[in-house]
Amino acid sequence: MGLLPFEQLKRDLLIKRHCETDPAYGSEPEKRPTEKLLDYGIVNLNKPKGPTSHMASDYVQKILTITKAGHGGSLDPAVTGVLPVALGRATRIVQALLPAGKEYVCIMRLHAPVPREKLDSAIKKFTGTITQLPPVKSAVVRKERERTIYYFEVLEIDGQDVLFRMGCQGGTYVRKVCHDMGRMLGCGAHMAELIRTKAGPFTDADMVSLQDLEDAVFYWKEEGNDKYLRHCIKPVETATAHLGKIWVQDSAVDSICHGASLNLPGVVKLNTEIKIGELVAVMTLKGELVALGDALMDSAQMHKDEKGTCVKIHKVFMQEGTYPKMKRPAIDLSQK
Repeated sequence: MGLLPFEQLKRDLLIKRHCETDPAYGSEPEKRPTEKLLDYGIVNLNKPKGPTSHMASDYVQKILTITKAGHGGSLDPAVTGVLPVALGRATRIVQALLPAGKEYVCIMRLHAPVPREKLDSAIKKFTGTITQLPPVKSAVVRKERERTIYYFEVLEIDGQDVLFRMGCQGGTYVRKVCHDMGRMLGCGAHMAELIRTKAGPFTDADMVSLQDLEDAVFYWKEEGNDKYLRHCIKPVETATAHLGKIWVQDSAVDSICHGASLNLPGVVKLNTEIKIGELVAVMTLKGELVALGDALMDSAQMHKDEKGTCVKIHKVFMQEGTYPKMKRPAIDLSQK
């Protein structure tokens, strides 16, 4: 079975300094009250066939009676499968999911029989970097662009129906892959059915349906049982599993919440394999998401150096005041 790039990346942990976190502030993500999850969580929805991704996101919003929800990556109305839907203050996390790798299982219908050797040869040409012109009906400007196919595995062939699994860069149109492969084979082909099985760290193994969500809300509101709702709504931190992480001490949190960049004195530990320019997640020592930003240093430099700005923050998720402001050292006026 193929793996997306972040799944192949083995990140270790680098300890920069030992530091404790004050239990009086913040909360471990799994221990957040259910009411907060409704404003700071994410649903791994199994999008049904029929509605658009926007409509499915709107259904989630209405079922949960919240004011805001947003999805992480559009699916055509006829396509089913993994559609992460972020809730409330968590909606901006979907921007971190859009470029993440995706996986699909597809049935491609060939318009004429094709020898297996010829099909395998075409698949090799569609693995790696390809040039793709988006379909006429698409959410992007229709011009050629490069996309990467990470793996392309044939699972079964039944006559002229080819069942395959494909891992690809975000923004790849599987429908167009089928069409273009049909042209290469000289027989024509189209996408007969498509399911998304991965969107970044979200997979089909734990997705929930709209009906599951509706039932969970009923049990919570009518019977006071939030077990099923907490199964359906995951903490927003779940959506950062594919990102490199940097953990900061309590005293550094509030300044980041006010938009300050992250400086090395606030860093306690970090993942290996972080590269300059990479999108990273800044976390508290309780595992809470504080912000997303671009790394200004690689892991080795962050671990070695003691001074300097290491992350430029561009999206803050934690509310100001969750952690106390850093105390300034007292000034000894007698020395002046």
